[in-house]
Amino acid sequence: MQETGREDRQQSGTELVGSISYSGPLGGGPPNKRAGKRSAGFSIPENREGHEEPYMEVTLDVQDDSVAVHSVKPANGDKEDNDITLLAKGMKRKSASNVVRNASARIKQVSQEFKRYASFSKRPPPVRLERTKTSAAYALKGLKFISKTDGASGWPAVEKRFDEITASSNGLLPRSRFCECIGMKESKEFAGELFNALARKRNITGDSICKEELRQFWEQISDQSFDSRLQTFFDMVDKDADGKLTEVEVREIITLSASANKLSSIQKKAEEYARLIMEELDPEKHGYIMIENLETLLLQGAKQSTIAGESKKLSKMLSQKLKPTLDDNPVRRWCRRTKYFILDNWQRFWVMALWIGVMAGLFAYKYVQYRHRAAYEVMGSCVCIAKGAAETLKLNMALILLPVCRNTLTWLRNKTKLSVVVPFDDHLNFHKVIALGITIGVGIHGIFHLACDFPRLIHASAEKWKLMEPFFGNHPTNYSYFLKSVEGVTGIIMVVLMGIAFTLATSWFRRGQIKNNFLKKLTGFNAFWYSHHLFIIVYTLLIVHGHYLYLAHEWYKKTTWMYLAVPITIYAGERLIRALRSSTEAVTIKKAAIYSGNVLALHMSKPQGFRYKSGQYIFVNCAAVSPFEWHPFSITSAPGDDYLSVHIRAVGDWTNELRNVFTKVCQPPNTGKSGLLRADCFQGNNNPNFPRVLIDGPYGAPAQDFWKYEVVLLVGLGIGATPMISIVKDIARNLRAMEEEANAIENGTLDTRNNSSPVRKLSPNSQKRREHFKIRRAYFYWVTKEQGSFDWFKGAMDEVVELDHNHVIELHNYCTSVYEEDDVRSALITMLQQLNHAKNGVDIVSGTRVKSHFAKPDWHNVYKNIALNHPDSRVGVFYCGNPPLAKELRHFALDFCHKTSTKFDFHKENF
Repeated sequence: MQETGREDRQQSGTELVGSISYSGPLGGGPPNKRAGKRSAGFSIPENREGHEEPYMEVTLDVQDDSVAVHSVKPANGDKEDNDITLLAKGMKRKSASNVVRNASARIKQVSQEFKRYASFSKRPPPVRLERTKTSAAYALKGLKFISKTDGASGWPAVEKRFDEITASSNGLLPRSRFCECIGMKESKEFAGELFNALARKRNITGDSICKEELRQFWEQISDQSFDSRLQTFFDMVDKDADGKLTEVEVREIITLSASANKLSSIQKKAEEYARLIMEELDPEKHGYIMIENLETLLLQGAKQSTIAGESKKLSKMLSQKLKPTLDDNPVRRWCRRTKYFILDNWQRFWVMALWIGVMAGLFAYKYVQYRHRAAYEVMGSCVCIAKGAAETLKLNMALILLPVCRNTLTWLRNKTKLSVVVPFDDHLNFHKVIALGITIGVGIHGIFHLACDFPRLIHASAEKWKLMEPFFGNHPTNYSYFLKSVEGVTGIIMVVLMGIAFTLATSWFRRGQIKNNFLKKLTGFNAFWYSHHLFIIVYTLLIVHGHYLYLAHEWYKKTTWMYLAVPITIYAGERLIRALRSSTEAVTIKKAAIYSGNVLALHMSKPQGFRYKSGQYIFVNCAAVSPFEWHPFSITSAPGDDYLSVHIRAVGDWTNELRNVFTKVCQPPNTGKSGLLRADCFQGNNNPNFPRVLIDGPYGAPAQDFWKYEVVLLVGLGIGATPMISIVKDIARNLRAMEEEANAIENGTLDTRNNSSPVRKLSPNSQKRREHFKIRRAYFYWVTKEQGSFDWFKGAMDEVVELDHNHVIELHNYCTSVYEEDDVRSALITMLQQLNHAKNGVDIVSGTRVKSHFAKPDWHNVYKNIALNHPDSRVGVFYCGNPPLAKELRHFALDFCHKTSTKFDFHKENF
């Protein structure tokens, strides 16, 4: 490998391009170790008079008939620019005649684009930079034994761990703790085989090593050269050290890699996959493969992955570069951030402002009213504050019911345009905010009555008591008079019940995060659900409390019932509709399947007239578990299916019991069927005895608004993929239907006009689809921890691939139990994946036609690529999963809205 930027280079092709010189063996010079691959880099002059432009370093790979840009970074040695390099990787052009001339033209074009980017960079010009990479090194830069460590820089930490581990073992590190010492604690077996390979290389026969031997081990596994890492990996597989890999050795390393990545299905098929590798690399049936064959397989996969971009995409990225806004003025910076914050949250702002304004108005109204009453002469401003807080309580006790009137919200979302100005997606958040307002109101009302009003009444003079006598009667002498009254008893009971309900509704109790053994009995969804139904008692007591007011006798001054009448009527109507609908919409279980990850899939008959949209959810009740409990679950079937399906993960009391009930009915599936246990309902006498299930719904959810966008980004985390599966199936079927309609119109068998033509007319559904269906591109990212999770929706994923002829939907499955694709522990899995997908069209990780990715997605790159591919577009981002990732996705959505012409609307399911 030749170094670039050297002044003493003798055999090189050099040409001045603009103001940047480059050097490298473009046309001649001694060949590299890997024949046919040459590299060229830019050397930056140390000083240039009159020029202050920053420079970009470009690393190219020049082969016999192509030039590829492999990386781009500032020439001052700063971190590589991932945004541009991502696109530059795939930039390659074929040349039919002169390699040097074509490479020079390509360098000129690229350098002009880089100068445009460098023109707004604020980094100082560098002195000099030397950088070189072969295409093999670039393709295999991820064949790393040590993650998150750059070469020998991690040795101090390793040495420290060695000293801690060997403090009681005479300075010798046992093989069993080698994994812990080098940072592979979660891959003990893999680290053990690595230890064996390194020991064989040095003729070490014992099961322990000293610090010097560990240092030698570390230097080899942290070596950044391609040949060293490849040789080390080969030595791990080659257990007899004969320089040849047999099928047995390949099978063993496949089993080891699958175990390290928690891929049980690959472990079971290790023998089959070993044969696949031998067939590919040993076509002549020698019975073994060499290191060169292994290198070929690795490079072949890397080569396919590097051809990912086009030069025009690089130009787009440069022109749309996400440059930071540099503003040293703190006032302007604050104003800009405030503007963006308001633009992103204006719907919430006006709702909150209206709510706070109404509360402030009611408080002020009641304060002024009692300021001019006789009670003020005795109790002073305390009674004004207490009554003002009571008035806000009446409002909030009425409002808190409305955000949970799901039928009403669904109707408003579907039938009106209010969703433009009302943030329906935040209805539960508003419910919680109102609960906070109630808590504050109760605190103010109670404290000012107990600590101020009642003591002043007890100690009031006879003269002042005459003012209060019409309301209280005889002069009380102690607290018991007030506490034993109807108002006192109802108030205390309400505070206690609301305190119980509010406490058990917090995330610590509702999600079972309390570790105290006694309090843990009060955690879980069941405790939340039952305690929330104490509201029936609370509202009854509230009406009684409002009727027996101390300072108001006229009925029209007792306004509590006026506030509550409409909301309670609406809510009661909702519960009545739910009861009637669920009793009449009986469903028949057609199929039940239990999958790994404690997931129960139920396929039910669709009730007569039951209509729903993808992304919506239903409530499910099973009397065999609890006759009173109803739990919400996203619908996973598409509107066009002749069945209704939900996938339920057992994570709480009710869901675990539901799974147990269906486990008794299900049996191990026949060959070819998915699921650990399964039961299908057939005609005849073989029908399983399924428990009775009731449903209620459908109800509106944020994900149902995907129809409003031409481009959508769907993200599901684990079981959070449920609403997204329904959406991608719906999109795929609509796209297929539109494709068939277009073909029919082209063939003259379908007429879109309203005339008396004898040809077939568009159906009402087709007309509605043509008017409302906007989707032109969809991206679906499913991130899950376990390989078995892909079984949940294997059929749905394959169906989408089959229907999507024009590749409108991009499906991305991520398995986070597998180490990232640049880790040596996943290298063999990557090779197998490529081979099996090319041969059989099936991914070995997911078992579907969708190729899986490893580790977690780079969400910044996901957003960036969408912004690049869809400028001046509005993208709907829909997420369902745990809250931590929601914050990250929301942050990127807002960030890219501010820095690009693409606008991202983020929607989160309440999970």
